[in-house]
Amino acid sequence: ALTRAANHGIEGVYIGKENYPQMEDRTEAIIRALDEKKTDLVILAGYMSVLEPKLIEAYRNRIINIHPSLIPKYCGKGFYGHYVHEAVLAGGEKESGATVHFVDEGVDTGKIILQKSVPVMEDDTPDTLAARVLEVEHEILPQAVCMFCEGKL
Repeated sequence: ALTRAANHGIEGVYIGKENYPQMEDRTEAIIRALDEKKTDLVILAGYMSVLEPKLIEAYRNRIINIHPSLIPKYCGKGFYGHYVHEAVLAGGEKESGATVHFVDEGVDTGKIILQKSVPVMEDDTPDTLAARVLEVEHEILPQAVCMFCEGKL
């Protein structure tokens, strides 16, 4: 991701378990980096960790996440990546989709901003369903960012 950003002239910084093994130190480093850049909006796309309450409070209603299901179904602890799509198929759902939501102290419990559904096909596998859901994720996440920037949230 850092290489891709650099190739497009976008500054990036890595703050992870390798250089900040303690969660508290990592959270402080993230807040410091965001504050230094006067960050207006934090977008979690593929960020597979729960944020510390201190970070959420510092950026309340300015952190959004994309989740590969129609919240409130198939979300929360343990529902990420292929686990979501496996559960949707095992549940016999006729539709799935994606949700953009604000991040709060819960896991996938923040206020919903946008959702878009996709049909679940009879012959779907977790991979085929994931690919279809990813397409709508790529639609609604930029829409939510635009809504934020336009003051509509």
